[in-house]
Amino acid sequence: MSPQKYSIIVFDLGNVLLNFNYNIAVKKFDKIEPNLGKKFFEHHKNNYHIHRAFEKGLISQDEFINIALSGVNHKVDSQTFAKIYSDIFTPNNDVISLLPILKKKFKLMLLSNTDPLHKKYGWINYQFLTHFDHLVLSFEVGSAKPEEKIFKAVEELSKASPQKHLYIDDIAEYSEAAKKLGWDSIQFLNYDQLLEELKSRKIL
Repeated sequence: MSPQKYSIIVFDLGNVLLNFNYNIAVKKFDKIEPNLGKKFFEHHKNNYHIHRAFEKGLISQDEFINIALSGVNHKVDSQTFAKIYSDIFTPNNDVISLLPILKKKFKLMLLSNTDPLHKKYGWINYQFLTHFDHLVLSFEVGSAKPEEKIFKAVEELSKASPQKHLYIDDIAEYSEAAKKLGWDSIQFLNYDQLLEELKSRKIL
């Protein structure tokens, strides 16, 4: 029997295991004041560099919230903002159902560009996370995809060669970044396509 090609399967979080939609937050802000949601989204979009800095742990939670509150005219307090900003996730149960099956033969790792608010108020209590051996989060390692450093943080924990890693991410740029480092990678489009990709690699 030939040795198993992969030993680590690495999953992205957003729009792979959990779908996210900022329109959920927009609607909640609009209930507080008409058009407040639109102001939030425009401010968030126009200051995406600040959001990315937050994801990389370069600015503090308080700094991020203070900047974000100016985008909603300080109509809510910090706690309310944190909850509305983070309550944007819904589980992709088809993909989640694969985790216990894959766990029988592979080490599972999560690799996510995320921030401490989304972690604390958005997704940390989902039970499927218990299937993962390690969570590699951008704000904890000081780097975000597609930067090499965050992929190397995975390798440091997996203690496996690049070729032993299979990465699943919905964003083509991030999938390609993994390939440049010697990983195999699947750009996730939908559940059926993912199944076909995994079967073609004799993983399922």
